[in-house]
Amino acid sequence: MKPCYQALLDAYKEIEEKENEERPYCVHSAKEAMKSVVRAYHNEAKWFHGERIPSVEEYLSVALVTSDVTLFTIISFVGMGKMPRKEIFEWVLNDPKIMKATFTIMRLMDDMASHNRASLRFEQERGHAASSVECYMKQHGVSEQHAYQELNKRVEDGWKDVNQGCLRPTAIPMHLLSRILNFARTRDFMYGGRKDLFTNVGDTMNDHIRSLFLDPVPL
Repeated sequence: MKPCYQALLDAYKEIEEKENEERPYCVHSAKEAMKSVVRAYHNEAKWFHGERIPSVEEYLSVALVTSDVTLFTIISFVGMGKMPRKEIFEWVLNDPKIMKATFTIMRLMDDMASHNRASLRFEQERGHAASSVECYMKQHGVSEQHAYQELNKRVEDGWKDVNQGCLRPTAIPMHLLSRILNFARTRDFMYGGRKDLFTNVGDTMNDHIRSLFLDPVPL
């Protein structure tokens, strides 16, 4: 992890030099988000090596951080120039409702899709900690199907919160909120219907990538 961590710090330093002293808060926010992710990955590694399956609540307190929504949102804002103010970065780091909902959608959809036989075997071989599906099954003593039903309810509630955050008047400009919304949309595409298109890349994913970057619709 140390080489990866240092590489990220070097990247942030380069951004900091380009931003000069006008927006020091944006790189500081990105570093703080990255530190949180590294700490959360460390917790997941301890669970794996200790063969521990935590409760769903304990799992989500860590796994929602490793969904990387906060980190990616802040990084995307850094690349938008002077538009996002300091208060926007502080707002993201305080985990507002729409952010928590996006965490939940992304993490639970990922977990349920990667729990299928092919993806689960792949992740176990790589050394992944237990997912929310396994945590729920153990904590409540229920079947896999029942765990899916309950976790899907949380995903549905998450979408309601995301929609509410975008539809109600907010101090956060919509073009910034759309970044957060698009993270959830992307995960819905990759893991909708419990299909893991991220791990098992097939024609569907290839066709979308091709249409975006190689064969764009002419305007």
